[in-house]
Amino acid sequence: MTIVLGKPGADELGEAVDALREWQYDGAPMQLHPGDLGWFWRSGAEATAAAVRTWRRDGRILAVGLLDGPDTLRLTIAPDAHGDEELARQLVADATGPERGVLPEGRANIETPMGALVHDLLGEAGWPMDDPWTPLRRDLTGPVGDPGLRIETIGPERAHVHVAVLGAAFDGSRFTTERWHAMAAGLPYADARCLVAYDDRDEAVAAVTVWSAGPGRPGLLEPMGVHRDHRRRGYGEAISVAAAAALQELGSSSALVCTPSSNTAAVATYESAGFERRPEMRDRYRGA
Repeated sequence: MTIVLGKPGADELGEAVDALREWQYDGAPMQLHPGDLGWFWRSGAEATAAAVRTWRRDGRILAVGLLDGPDTLRLTIAPDAHGDEELARQLVADATGPERGVLPEGRANIETPMGALVHDLLGEAGWPMDDPWTPLRRDLTGPVGDPGLRIETIGPERAHVHVAVLGAAFDGSRFTTERWHAMAAGLPYADARCLVAYDDRDEAVAAVTVWSAGPGRPGLLEPMGVHRDHRRRGYGEAISVAAAAALQELGSSSALVCTPSSNTAAVATYESAGFERRPEMRDRYRGA
């Protein structure tokens, strides 16, 4: 059967989200998660649809890609198709050929599950590996513990609090209350929670969004940030513990997060919250 590259409409995103949910399992390599689409949804359903690509054979979705920026493709594959040579060669051809409408000419990055055949074929096509990222995982089958701070689950009427903390955590953030509501209207947010942590003076000091992929599947932290005025006081650890507890309540089997390996402070924060490092992953890239 022919493999077909598709670009879903906004009303067709549910099938891609469902495929991503189905492909999450404990022990899988770090990969695109429905929460990644959920976080992108802050730009709206139409923009999210414009950034999604699917590859099908005989009607079944075998791969989903998210253009996380104009020159970065985050790509994942059905677990039983990681070694599918026909699919891998088609993915390479579509992702590396600007005329295919996936990535433009010039500098570009492609994230794929480590160990998938497409990752190796990109290397053979002259795409070297970029800087490493560190995935971390926390098992949720046992007690999570108390974060030690007051934690608020944010609803629509308190969205501005969550937005303000993330804005103070990330330089150049363009997250707004309007974008929060767009995110919350997205399909993946049905299985998500936004949390804010407060210090002993009742000041909002850290925030996180957690995304479940359904009961018995790994959940994702994306994003997590500590207010720039309240760093180095253990609040990143506290909000990460709270995130794990929220995912456990949602039925997740584990909690996942990924950060650049060069961000040693972030890696240490997650480890202090009970997350364990997993093998590093690297994008493939094409130079300018």
